[in-house]
Amino acid sequence: MKKLFVVLFAGIAAGICTGCYDRYTSNLEQFPEVTNLPSGVVDHAGLTEEDKRRQLEYLKQLDAQKEPVYRINAGDKISIRVYNHPDLIMESLVTPDGAIGVMFAGQVQVAGLTLEEASKKIKNIYSMYIKNPELGVFAIDVRSQTATIAGAVNNPGMFVISNGMRLADLFAKAGGSAVRDFDDQMLDAADYQNSIIVRNGEILPVNFSLAIEKGDRWHNVKLKKGDYIYIAVRSEVMVSVIGSINRPHKRLWDQNLGILELISSGLGLKEEHWQYGVIIRGGMENPRFYRVDIDGILQGRCANVRLQPGDVVYIPHDDVSEYNVFVRKLLPTSQFLSTFTFPVLNFAK
Repeated sequence: MKKLFVVLFAGIAAGICTGCYDRYTSNLEQFPEVTNLPSGVVDHAGLTEEDKRRQLEYLKQLDAQKEPVYRINAGDKISIRVYNHPDLIMESLVTPDGAIGVMFAGQVQVAGLTLEEASKKIKNIYSMYIKNPELGVFAIDVRSQTATIAGAVNNPGMFVISNGMRLADLFAKAGGSAVRDFDDQMLDAADYQNSIIVRNGEILPVNFSLAIEKGDRWHNVKLKKGDYIYIAVRSEVMVSVIGSINRPHKRLWDQNLGILELISSGLGLKEEHWQYGVIIRGGMENPRFYRVDIDGILQGRCANVRLQPGDVVYIPHDDVSEYNVFVRKLLPTSQFLSTFTFPVLNFAK
């Protein structure tokens, strides 16, 4: 199978180099350069600047919302304190049907009431037995304020949340990203790009990478009761490097994989490689091309560009003219790209 892989690369290289095409160079400037992004992450969501502005404004509005008034719910632990009557101090769990045990009155429904409303209700009961009772009702253990996190975390489940708790806090509380042993590599199972947070039936426009990895204030949203977070499970997909590299190959993607790591696992570049490379991203249905200053990355002048699942990195042999040849050879050949992005387990069959 390794021989087949080498032959496949050799055939592609020969096809690119021997094709009789006009070597136009105008397409180079059509590829956006990625080296100006310090994080090395390419934004390819397809959103316009106006879309992004509206999303950011929406997230800011969410952040500015006041916390709703607490209402008692099943599972919460409530304390009742009657001043000058220490014998009437009591604590009670709210039953599943929303009641607590109250001295003199037995079970009293309090679910859905604010603490102030519950205090007035119980005060009316005590006033039949005590002259001018003064009392307070307090929540000492709120178990009904919960959010759920599922998917690729170590401890998925329903967690109690407190005021001010944010998405990254709950992610950490759930044990962070799950890991898996795949092809003798321990890899994060989380796919931030396809993760979602749902609130009242609406998916919030949250970038999980910015929220969890960068702690961005606006994307790292404050949680609300009933929020549902799904951390998507990453599929085992590949990235590939071809062209002027000593060992053209594909390897399993992980979220820390960048151009430097891919070149290193390819035993370095050939001396005649050109300064720029191309990242092909998005598959054959909607391929997008990005220029990368390879020499700048190797010399430390540019940030190491982080790769995404399915990326194919092409490093030309000599100069910009090969870009046009490569693209014209690639676009009509859908089977080509799928070969390099196919999972290892399937490829070996």
